Amino acid sequence: MSLMLGRRELILGGAGLALSPGLALAAPPARLAFQVFRNGTKVGEHVMTFSGDDANRTITADVAMTVKVGPVPVYKYKHNAVEKWVGGKWTTVETTTNGNGKITRASARAMPGFVQITGPAGAQRGPADAVPLSHWNAANFTRPLFNQQEGKLLKVRCTQVAPGHWQIRGETEIDDFYDASGNWLALRGKLEDGSKMEYKRI
Repeated sequence: MSLMLGRRELILGGAGLALSPGLALAAPPARLAFQVFRNGTKVGEHVMTFSGDDANRTITADVAMTVKVGPVPVYKYKHNAVEKWVGGKWTTVETTTNGNGKITRASARAMPGFVQITGPAGAQRGPADAVPLSHWNAANFTRPLFNQQEGKLLKVRCTQVAPGHWQIRGETEIDDFYDASGNWLALRGKLEDGSKMEYKRI
């Protein structure tokens, strides 16, 4: 889900990065799953599956969350993202999001010299090395990022503040954590309404 919960979402969406020539893609587990907490209360899960090999890979992300006030659901969110790699390079991502019944779709495709990004607000061109904001592999933090749910470039800066700890600041506030092998372990984020979002791997 997109970690910007002023629109009730976080910039979390799916997964993906384009890497420099000769830089190998880290081999992730076949599945990554997280419980999602808002202000300490579990609100849902985020599951990512990986198929194919290092050269040709499909990454699918599914997020489902329900925010309640007491026993009453006040916001329901579902997000699906499918990202494809061909020949070891990121090629496309397509997303569908249902926020309280409102369906939005976005997509992006690597083109010669640019990335074509299309979202609810229309189409735009991103830099040739732009990639979807992803959390499963920290290598994407060295590239220009776009929000794959909203289909727009992001104004953020990414800083590695300690081994296995990256900060994303600007339009959003996220901290990602990784183990010694580079596998995504956890996430903490501050939402626009002041609440706190946390991912715990299961």
